Amino acid sequence: MKTIIAACSQNLSGSRASIQTALRTLLAVPWPSQRDVRSALQLLAVLQWVLSFLLLGTVSLLLLIYLLFTGLWLVPVLYLAWIIFDWDTPEKGGRRLPCLRRWTVWKHFRDYFPVKLVKTHDLSPSRNYIIGSHPHGILCVGAFCNFITGSTGFEELFPGIRSFLTTLAGNFRLPVFREYLMSGGLCPVTRRAIGYLLSQKGTGNAVAIVIGGAAESLSCRPGVTTLILKNRKGFVRMALRHGAFLVPSFSFGENDLFRQVVFEEGSWMRSIQRRFQKMMGFAPCLFYGRGLTSGQSCGFLPYSRPITTVVGEPVAVPKVENPSRELVDRYHELYIRALLKLFNENKTKYGLSESDELHIL
Repeated sequence: MKTIIAACSQNLSGSRASIQTALRTLLAVPWPSQRDVRSALQLLAVLQWVLSFLLLGTVSLLLLIYLLFTGLWLVPVLYLAWIIFDWDTPEKGGRRLPCLRRWTVWKHFRDYFPVKLVKTHDLSPSRNYIIGSHPHGILCVGAFCNFITGSTGFEELFPGIRSFLTTLAGNFRLPVFREYLMSGGLCPVTRRAIGYLLSQKGTGNAVAIVIGGAAESLSCRPGVTTLILKNRKGFVRMALRHGAFLVPSFSFGENDLFRQVVFEEGSWMRSIQRRFQKMMGFAPCLFYGRGLTSGQSCGFLPYSRPITTVVGEPVAVPKVENPSRELVDRYHELYIRALLKLFNENKTKYGLSESDELHIL
């Protein structure tokens, strides 16, 4: 009996010693610093944004199709009925949710790069505006962060101004994704949608348009500042019809977020990209960024590079219901001059050299 008690006592002592050793080992492990926690939150914020824009629409569509053949078939049927009933909402201002625009996650998203918004001139709430956003880049990070989220203080810098951002109309045909886009203030880049915002929502509306679009993304790469703008005049015509002032903006650093395989003009791969762009509205780019676990590895996340979006001086535009081609050309030229002035006055402040030029095609 004494032998058994002694053995138990020895085992208990050994167990206590093992537990104490384990605790000491655990306490010796360095805890994540506040900087590590912030970096992780920033990375997760960017990850959810990239996955949302690349996969949310497609995954939602496939899920609803799958549910049609299960006992939950009523869910996709009811949602389809809702989409039919709600079909025109994206072109009538959408459904902005201020709470979503103020999500804390967007502050982590902003700080990952970081993204900064710079104001050079006031915008009067008594007028409406079309903001030209340049360049397109791969995923329009600067335009999204500044004009859709409240993380960079657009409403504080421009009091009384409501910002909207336009994107491909096809995105609003995808289930669930359309709700996500509208909640942030995104609208289709169509005449009807833009005209509604500039005529039916009162004043103080600023509609941001990424004018270069999909064609511009094909030439996006670090160190290159080429814009597709010479033959893009529809936004000027819309501004004249509604008397909306034209405002140039440029996101310095946008083209540094990804690396892209650029195919030369005339090559068969470039031809495929052009044809796909005409059919689908967007161009299939072969790009890569950093990986999820390391900034040195390759992946689909953007590199952490600073983006500074500078909003320039408004170009005063009269209201002309049926503007002539000559009038459109005149204000298009004035807009290009304002954009070039904005670029040249700020390029050396935000990472470019004095010799860098803005090429407009």
